[in-house]
Amino acid sequence: MGKHLFSEFQPVSAKAFKQKIQYDLEGLDYNKTLLWNAPEGIHIKPFYHSEDTTPFSIADQPINWNIVEEIFILDSKVSADTAAIALSKGAESLLFKADKKFNVDELVNNLPQEELLIYFNFSFLDADFLIELGQKLKTKNHTAFFNTDIVENLARSGNWFTNQKTDFQTLETVFLDAENDNVIGIDLTGYHNAGANTIQQLAYALAHVNEYFNYFGDYLKAQKISFKVAVGSNFFFEIAKLRALRLLFATLAEAYDLSSNCHILAVSALRNKTLYDYNTNLLRTTTEAMSAILGGADSICNLAYDAIYHKTNEFGQRIARNQLLILKHESYFDQVANPADGTYYIEELTQQFSEKALSLFKEIEAGGGFITQLVEGKIQKKIKESAAKEQEAFDSGKKNVIGSNIYQNTEDRMKNELEIFPFLKINPRKTLIEPIIPKRLTEALEQKRLKDE
Repeated sequence: MGKHLFSEFQPVSAKAFKQKIQYDLEGLDYNKTLLWNAPEGIHIKPFYHSEDTTPFSIADQPINWNIVEEIFILDSKVSADTAAIALSKGAESLLFKADKKFNVDELVNNLPQEELLIYFNFSFLDADFLIELGQKLKTKNHTAFFNTDIVENLARSGNWFTNQKTDFQTLETVFLDAENDNVIGIDLTGYHNAGANTIQQLAYALAHVNEYFNYFGDYLKAQKISFKVAVGSNFFFEIAKLRALRLLFATLAEAYDLSSNCHILAVSALRNKTLYDYNTNLLRTTTEAMSAILGGADSICNLAYDAIYHKTNEFGQRIARNQLLILKHESYFDQVANPADGTYYIEELTQQFSEKALSLFKEIEAGGGFITQLVEGKIQKKIKESAAKEQEAFDSGKKNVIGSNIYQNTEDRMKNELEIFPFLKINPRKTLIEPIIPKRLTEALEQKRLKDE
């Protein structure tokens, strides 16, 4: 087309937009009526204009994204068979979780194809096992991310695997001796699910990864850092969060003369999921997946709608997989790279998130760094303060969760449906620090409803 669309219309300035809005308000105050403040301290305006927006150049965003299937390893052969079924039904990548060591040969040799993208989450740390696994995966040309995160283990469990010195030395042994180049993965999901706000999540991500940069330095030149990020239902904020994460990581990595390219695995958040009216979880995970795609995640692992109260089952997994398949193959969410670029509102959110998170990151570093502030309990305190504000907003009805504190299905009965315990469980044990514990917003309300059934 030789003629630009809408070229016959004169451009409208930001000032003209605001004047028109103020005229239409008929005397009401513009700021009090149309501006609102997000919990992160960000002022949300009724409109955004190119005059007020500085577009960001966010490098290395993926051209496409992968559909990930999560599989828990109890038996290596069974897990490989489960992976084959998932791949035949549309999954493109695998996330294996394990609480203990397993037969590496039995798992890898029985995977149905070569050159897979595979993620791992282990609740143990064993250098010899990880080296063996990395070497075996290379023989099949698989790309693997081990997502090993000793700092996350400290934050989540309250303890190191062994102790700080030994854990760092073990991790160094793995990425120096193993053939795998993607050993370290920063798991941010615990911060989101415990109630940290967006600014805190981004600042903690920087401070978290900076602990590894400080300790290992140039040893990380051959490593690609991955992030596992929980995505919630605040649609535009979550898009901007992922974009800001890439931008902030690149800034930090360049300061260390390391690769500015990171890899993002997005997963559904747990904090906003509900036990009652559980089908609404399908809608939440759909918008969360859309945010992850538009925000530039490399891979997405969707949560089954019934995951908080049912054991893993074929139906729930199939629906979760099909949500992503529909987005990819029916809604064409894989056809445009960097779709959020140039969107004034998202660009503005990205800028504000980045600036505020960078400022908080500098405060953490000035206070001794992330591990020091974890040991002192300062990170936990800030997250609990943020979580308490969000919980109060939910309890008072200022924050709505459909089917829970608004539009309840009073006929819903769940007491006899519980296959797994859906509420926070505190296991008393001796810990080095106070652990960061995830908790869903609706738990107290749900427990009350269960008692009344």
